[in-house]
Order: sequence, then structure tokens, then C-alpha cells
Amino acid sequence: MGLSTVQRFAHARTPEALFQGQWQDRSTKLDTFKPYLHQRWEDGCTNAWKLWEEITDRGYRGGYAAVRDYLRPLRTVPHTPAIRPPSARTVSTWILTHPDVLPDEDQLRMKIALEHCPELKALAGHVRSFGQMLTRREGHLTREWIAAVRADYLPSLHSFANGLERDLDAVVARLSTPWNSGVVEGHVNRIKMLKRQMFGRAGFELLRKRVLLA
Repeated sequence: MGLSTVQRFAHARTPEALFQGQWQDRSTKLDTFKPYLHQRWEDGCTNAWKLWEEITDRGYRGGYAAVRDYLRPLRTVPHTPAIRPPSARTVSTWILTHPDVLPDEDQLRMKIALEHCPELKALAGHVRSFGQMLTRREGHLTREWIAAVRADYLPSLHSFANGLERDLDAVVARLSTPWNSGVVEGHVNRIKMLKRQMFGRAGFELLRKRVLLA
């Protein structure tokens, strides 16, 4: 092999650049499937055998060696793995977590996600503002918050806003005062637990006594 041939191989940027002379532009059984191979390679699948099986299922009738030889030059090209987008559960956790306790890495990833989705960015803003109303007892801003929510196309949040509006006075009172029904709900849950434990095992009198003595 001459020096010029070695240099041509070394400077080739694509597999097609390696073919010259009488072999150049020669059609092969693999031509139809090359775009698919490149796409799968960009997706992160670099297993030649698996790719050969995939294109075989799609109608390729050539051998594995042709696929392996075609993909070999791609292994020398630096490849940046694709970043998997965060799941809906992960994004929800980011939005519902106070920014001060959210790790820097998650804050950066959330910022990137919000920049690519205006609707998600609007949703995050409404969730944060509602959290501020809840913690700062700013119930007087509830009507303003509902109006801001309805100004954006966020059907799921619209349903939540409609629920608030159906009992608006109670919501405003809860967001404005330090009182809550947590203690009452705790007793109700305790009684329900005792009732489930005693179901089918004792009558009302024994259940009543246990509730009073618990």
C-alpha cells in the first residue's frame, strides 16, 4: 500500500470517501439501509450485529460482514451520546421542590427543560406563585392567580383553578389564616384505622370503647 493510499484512508471523513476508482459509486444491497444505520448510530446503538439484525428484519438480504465493515470507520469518529430527556415525574419533582433545596445540577436541567417548552415554563411559574401564596398567607391574591392561570392554555391547571373557585371563600380563608384542619383530619384517620382493624371482629360497643380509650 502506497503512501498516497494511506493518506487517503487517514483523511477520509465518511465511509463513501474510502471508495474510489472502479469501486466508486457502485450500488450495494446496503445503500437503502444506510440512512437507517446512521440514525441508529446517532441514537447510541453501536452494536453492528444488532444493527444487522434490525435491517434484516426490514428487508436487508446482505451479510453481517458488509454491515460491520461499513460501520467500522464510524467508530473512529468522536460521538457525543444523546442526552435522555427527563421524565414527567422528574420534572414534576423539580417544579414542586423549593429552589433553595434543589441541587445545582437539577436546577440547570430544569432551566433547559423549561426553555424548550413555553407551556411547561408557564406551569412552573403558576405552581411557584401558588406555593408563595400558601407559605406567605397571601389569600387575597387567589383571584388574581386564577385569572393568570386561565390566561394560559393549561387545561389541567384550569381544572384545579375551577375547583378552587367553587369554594373560593374557604380557599381564601385557608391561604390567609394560620388555622387548619390537620388535627381533625388526624383524628378521623385514626378512627378509620381502628374501624378497619375491628371490621367483622366485634360489635359497636367494643369499637366505641376502643376509640374512646385509644
